[in-house]
Amino acid sequence: MNDTGIRDGVREVDVVVIGAGQAGLSSAYHLQRTSFVPERDFVVLDHAPHPGGAWQFRWPSLTYGKVHGMHALPGMELTGADPARPSAEVIGEYFDTYERAFDLKVRRPVEVRAVREGDGDGRLLVETSDGVWSARALINATGTWDRPFWPRYPGQETFRGRQLHTAQYPGPEEFAGQRVVVVGGGASGTQHLMEIAPYAAATTWVTRRPPVFREGPFTEEFGREAVALVEERVRQGLPPKSVVSVTGLPLNDAIRQALADGVLDRRPMFDRITPDGVEWADGQRVDADVILWATGFRAAIDHLAPLRLREPGGGIRVEGTRAVADPRVHLVGYGPSASTIGANRAGRAAVRDIRRLLDQEPAAV
Repeated sequence: MNDTGIRDGVREVDVVVIGAGQAGLSSAYHLQRTSFVPERDFVVLDHAPHPGGAWQFRWPSLTYGKVHGMHALPGMELTGADPARPSAEVIGEYFDTYERAFDLKVRRPVEVRAVREGDGDGRLLVETSDGVWSARALINATGTWDRPFWPRYPGQETFRGRQLHTAQYPGPEEFAGQRVVVVGGGASGTQHLMEIAPYAAATTWVTRRPPVFREGPFTEEFGREAVALVEERVRQGLPPKSVVSVTGLPLNDAIRQALADGVLDRRPMFDRITPDGVEWADGQRVDADVILWATGFRAAIDHLAPLRLREPGGGIRVEGTRAVADPRVHLVGYGPSASTIGANRAGRAAVRDIRRLLDQEPAAV
């Protein structure tokens, strides 16, 4: 492994990890476990102000007890958490403890502006707000939170009320006495509706496709099938879809009650937005004070643009975690690994591949 050096103001390491959410910390853990030393052989760069990945930005009403499928980071369980506490606090503290326990030396806040080819030496240059790193390999773990997806509809700019995205959701109390249109058929949309309904004057739920509610347990086999469908998209170079878009929404007691109460009375997508609300082609209209776009996120990978990794389909072709167009680049928390357990496995797989790439002795990860 190379000793860290500084050449012409550029710091040299073997691996740069971008992002310190679940996928980035998992990757850092496995790098360290296979004899890579933080700050000497690899560096973790995170743009967020505090530990916690995207969790630190979640709304206060999303308590830890409402979080589905939070999987512990490798090497340290999350135990004894109060389910009534905000998930942002619980998981933020857990990630902070984890970083310190394994001495991962995460650098923050550091904005990564671009990753580009080096000066003919086979290295990658990572340009950031804190200078430039030169790396033999890159683990990109930037997730999706920074790229909320806002659909465009005719008349959107004329709406006199408030429009906001899940990324800006403040909690239900702020919608007291207001008429709210919630757009989106995923988990966030249904959670927002169920929270807002007791406070709002009225709620309307619209989705592009009829929601699919799934009965029965989420078995391991079913989960594997769902992940395989998402994986096939990234293998073809298409933008990844979320796993929940494949699995559907779990039909739990809260969902059943919301369906019975009419809170989850879905309407098809409107055709236009008016100054006072939304309107369908047949002339039906709903007046609204707020449009809440629970329309998901896209992968935050614009900083990789100089490497020209995108396929004509709009995504990056990935085999396992490795970018097909550049084996030095690994994407974790992307597509099929965009879940907490998937991110853990992806971090492990990426490190295994990078060990081979850098001609290290094989080691169990």
